[in-house]
Amino acid sequence: MKKIFLETYGCQMNEYDSELVRGILTKDGYVFVQEETAADIVLLNTCAIREHAHRKVFGRIHKIRHKYKQRSNGDGDSLMIGVLGCMATNLRKDLLEDKALKIDFIAGPDSYKRLPGLIREAAGIGAKAFDTTLSEFETYSDVYPSRVQGVNAWVAVMRGCNNFCTFCVVPYTRGRERSRSVANVVEEVKRLAGEGFKQVTFLGQNVNSYSGEGGDFAALLEATSKVNGIERIRFTSPNPKDFPDDLLEVMANNPKVCKHIHLPLQSGNDRMLKLMDRFYTQKEFLDLVDKIRGYYPQMALTSDIIVGFSSETDEEFSDTAKVMQAVEFDAAFIFKYSERKGTIAERKFPDDVPEEKKTARIVQLVDMQKDISLKRNEAHIGDVCNVMIEETELTRSTDKFQGRTDGNKRVIVPAGAYGRGDFVKVKIQEATPHLLKGEYFYE
Repeated sequence: MKKIFLETYGCQMNEYDSELVRGILTKDGYVFVQEETAADIVLLNTCAIREHAHRKVFGRIHKIRHKYKQRSNGDGDSLMIGVLGCMATNLRKDLLEDKALKIDFIAGPDSYKRLPGLIREAAGIGAKAFDTTLSEFETYSDVYPSRVQGVNAWVAVMRGCNNFCTFCVVPYTRGRERSRSVANVVEEVKRLAGEGFKQVTFLGQNVNSYSGEGGDFAALLEATSKVNGIERIRFTSPNPKDFPDDLLEVMANNPKVCKHIHLPLQSGNDRMLKLMDRFYTQKEFLDLVDKIRGYYPQMALTSDIIVGFSSETDEEFSDTAKVMQAVEFDAAFIFKYSERKGTIAERKFPDDVPEEKKTARIVQLVDMQKDISLKRNEAHIGDVCNVMIEETELTRSTDKFQGRTDGNKRVIVPAGAYGRGDFVKVKIQEATPHLLKGEYFYE
C-alpha cells in the first residue's frame, strides 16, 4: 500500500477539502502517515489567498525533496509530489514548467475524485498529470470526509463564489456557486453526531447565499439544529450584501445556532468598497450591524479588513478606522493589500500604496483593535458563560483546559474532571484582548 503525507495550507475550506482527499484516497487503498519522510507520495493542499503563499509552498517542496534524498541515500526523485487546491488552479503553468520543483501531478479543488487516476497516470508514464477543470456541479455530496476525531467538524454546504470582488482570486480557483441539498447536509450532520461530534461549522465562500434543494440558509440551520447530539452550529463566512431577516431571526431564537457572525468589512470607505466590488456602502454596513444587534444585542462580531488597496488615501483609510471604532468588533483579521494573479484588481488597479504606508496603517488598526478587543472582553468579567471544552492538553500549560463560549470567545479554565465536548459553567474573572480566564461555577 502506498503511503501518503498530506499537508494543508490556508482556510477552513482547505481543511475540509483535505478531509475529502483523505476519504477518497483511503477508499482507494492508500494509507496516510504523519511524517513526510515516511511517505511514498506527498500532497500539498495549497491556498492562493495569502501573501507570498506560492513562495512558501515552493520552498517547502525543495525542503521535502532534500529531506527525502538524505533518507534515501540520494534517490530523491522516487518520491512523488502532488500540488492540490487553489494554487494548482491559479499557477498551473508555473507549477508544471518549473523543472526545479519536479512536481508529478496537480489537481484543482473540483478534481479530487480524479486523484487516484492522476497518481497512477503520473507513476505509470512518468509524465506530469493534471486536472484543474472547474465544475459547475461538483459539490462532493457523495463523498464522506475522513476526519480526525474532535469536537468540531467542518461541513462545506456550498462551493465556489459569484461575487468577483476585485481583489479576490476565489471565483477563478474554485468556480461559481453551487449548493448541496438540505437533505444531503442533514444526513452528513447526523452521521457526525453519531461519531461523537458536538459542533458543526458550515463553510462557504458566501455562506448566506446558500440555496440548496430544500431551502435557503436559514432553513438549513433550522433543519440541522434538529439533529440529536449536535449542540452548536457555527458558520463562516457571510457577505454583508445579503443578510436576510429570516437568517437573523434563526440566529437570535435558535439556541443551537451560535451567537457569532464573522462579517467582513474590508474597507469603511465608499470609493474603496466600489473599487473592490463589495456591493454595499459604509452606511449600509453600519445599518446591518444595528439590525443585527437589534435582533440580538450581545451578538459577537468579527471581521476582515484590508489596508492599502489601490489608490487608498489617508482620508479613505481613516473611514475604515472610524467604522471600526463605531462597530467595536470583538476581533478583526487585518491584512495589507497585495495583488493576486488573475484578479480584476491585478488587471485594472495598480498596487500603488507605498509599503511603508501600508505598514503604518496596519499597525494603527491592530493597536486600535487590540484596545477594542480588550474592552469587549473585559465586559464579560463577572459573567457566567456556558463553555464547551475543546482542548485538555495545552502546549504551554498542562494544568489548563481551553474552551469557547457561544460567541466564540476563547476561555482558559483550570484542568478538571471534564473531557473534550463537555459543557461547563464558567465565571469569567480575567480578560486579555485575545481570551477570557475563569473558574468553574457551581450553583
